[in-house]
Amino acid sequence: MSVNVVSAISVQYSLDVIKEEARRLVHKGVVSRQQPIYTLCQYIPAREWAWVECELEKCNYLLRDRIADLMGREEWQND
Repeated sequence: MSVNVVSAISVQYSLDVIKEEARRLVHKGVVSRQQPIYTLCQYIPAREWAWVECELEKCNYLLRDRIADLMGREEWQND
């Protein structure tokens, strides 16, 4: 008798990855800089959202903070 073991791959999101995803979504016009960070949960798989929440909490971000707070300072190429 053989037993198949399925290993679950869990992705841990670093703060840099979360910020980059937020920038990408804002740049595409999918979300606004003024929306709360928890809006991003619609665009990150539900099974991975817990990792995102933990990383944000560890870095002192609240889910009600604005996406702009998460993105920080942006450099503009053409003003």
